[in-house]
Amino acid sequence: MSAPLPEISGSEPTNLPPWLQALRRGENLLVVLALGVMMLLPVAEIVLRKFFGTGVPASATMVQHLVLVVGMLGGAIAARDNRLLALSAAAQWFKGGLLTFSRVFGYGFAAAVSAALAVASWDFVISQRSLGKIFAYGVPVWTIQLLLVIGFALIAVRLVWHAAERPIWKVATLLLAAGLLAFVQWGGVEPEQLRWPAMIVLLVSVALGAPIFTALGGAALILLWTAGEPVSPVPLKQYQLTVNPTLPSIPLFTLAGYFLAESGAAKRLVRLFQALFGSMRGGPAIVTTLVCAFFTSFTGASGATILALGGVLMPVLLAAKYSERSSLGLLTGAGSLGMLFPPCLPPILYAIIASSGGTGVSISIEEMFQGGFLPGVLLVGLTAWWGIREGRRAGHDGRQKFDWAEARAAAWVTKWELLVPVVALTALFGGFATPVEAAALTAMYTFLVAVVVHRDLNLFRDVPRVMTECGLLVGGVMLILGVALGFTHYLVDAQIPDAAVAWATATIHSKWVFLLGLNVVLLVVGGLVEIYAAIVVVVPLLVPVGLAFGIDPIHLGIIFLANMELGFLAPPVGLNLLLASYRFNKPMSEVTRASLPMLGVMVIGVLLITYVPWLTTWLPSVFR
Repeated sequence: MSAPLPEISGSEPTNLPPWLQALRRGENLLVVLALGVMMLLPVAEIVLRKFFGTGVPASATMVQHLVLVVGMLGGAIAARDNRLLALSAAAQWFKGGLLTFSRVFGYGFAAAVSAALAVASWDFVISQRSLGKIFAYGVPVWTIQLLLVIGFALIAVRLVWHAAERPIWKVATLLLAAGLLAFVQWGGVEPEQLRWPAMIVLLVSVALGAPIFTALGGAALILLWTAGEPVSPVPLKQYQLTVNPTLPSIPLFTLAGYFLAESGAAKRLVRLFQALFGSMRGGPAIVTTLVCAFFTSFTGASGATILALGGVLMPVLLAAKYSERSSLGLLTGAGSLGMLFPPCLPPILYAIIASSGGTGVSISIEEMFQGGFLPGVLLVGLTAWWGIREGRRAGHDGRQKFDWAEARAAAWVTKWELLVPVVALTALFGGFATPVEAAALTAMYTFLVAVVVHRDLNLFRDVPRVMTECGLLVGGVMLILGVALGFTHYLVDAQIPDAAVAWATATIHSKWVFLLGLNVVLLVVGGLVEIYAAIVVVVPLLVPVGLAFGIDPIHLGIIFLANMELGFLAPPVGLNLLLASYRFNKPMSEVTRASLPMLGVMVIGVLLITYVPWLTTWLPSVFR
């Protein structure tokens, strides 16, 4: 899986024609404005409801549809900057003519899929226009839904543009995409005869670097079309996902994480934890573990933790006599810690997906975070234990005198960052704000801390850059989620979950054997599939099977997410391995060897989470 979050450079091409530069700036501005309004409206809603007993008319509807704006324009920006998430890149394998051919083939097929999604979106918009629904303040809904068409069309054009440097190969990519669409429309071959050939071509294109959304969206289109069914459910599911009442919390918490990652918060937190724990035996490992868990809980499973903290924490570990291999392994393993703590994004998405799509269960976001707290503490504790053990081997004696003055000074400087989880948790669990309002309040708080309090970010120079980068990531993820729901629609329509339940219950007679097999399968899935796509595709299949074996849905969710966290370390293509290789400029083989001990530690944690259910179920039962 390619790294989804390269470091933000803020550079902008200067050799573009004026109209392209204007388009680029216009797209960036629209995403910044959409995210800004998404952040301001829910906060205004809290204030008005508290002091005036009223609110902003249609604010919830506007925020939900702004997710569609950010999702589609962010996806178009990701395609513009050639940063769409992909499982692999042909450049890793081929050079010269083979590289050119592979990119033309992969991007040409991807452009054809994106163009087909644009056409399907147009048909969906036309059908919605006839219904005459109003979005807000007299604006028809279909005018907002047009963004589906515009977004997919822009992505198709930009995939063609980025296929190759030379114009002749761009033309070849365009002709390939057009030829594929023409063959589908007028080829004269029965659709059902093309199912498996088309799926094979899709797999080849993805292996050659086509984006992940192409794999899921292409599979959905192929399976629906060859089954003689309309393909309109794919854009319909994309639209339904983006206007889900709870989904705006994902881009808003992501925005809060970006403000933290791009400010000086990392250095201040490292200084504080170093002052508190650095004098202990294995203290640098404890510092690394806690800071990574703190950051990941806000930045999500995007990899921002390794990229933002790697350069700060590696010198701390090396200075404490940790070997380079131990330091690399610890940072790579700790990079995904905190994924089970609020307000991290995967538990939010799991609650949304598990409670929809006909699974028959209802899980709140609060219950998911309650269930994930003790398992999260367990994984943090095991990681810290391994780091302390390595510290003893490295000769870190931990006998330095504790410096009260430095600890007080560091705590005072870091006080605003330490209040971020307090703000988020109070809003999320305090009963006075919805999850979306809690996310908006957290984003607003981190914005004020970064821009007004510490002045790490300039309002006019840095904030638009950071918000655009956030929109790019959100757009890339939303593309995957939307088309993955279309793929899931086909699976449900074909009764695949029912078949999975029947096969599992007939073949496996022990709940514990099922859980062991589930861990193995999820480890493979976590190492190969982007986590958000895995949640959308796998969870609707998994929940009915889990219910058939009497497994608590919250426990099942934490098992799922813990395995996804473990998958980040799974060779050969675990996301943390790739990001650590990129961040520390080390070969993948060296990063993999360094991370194997941490992989073993995490396996122990996942098995404990799996086979000791009360770790997950106790807190939700107390609050319930």
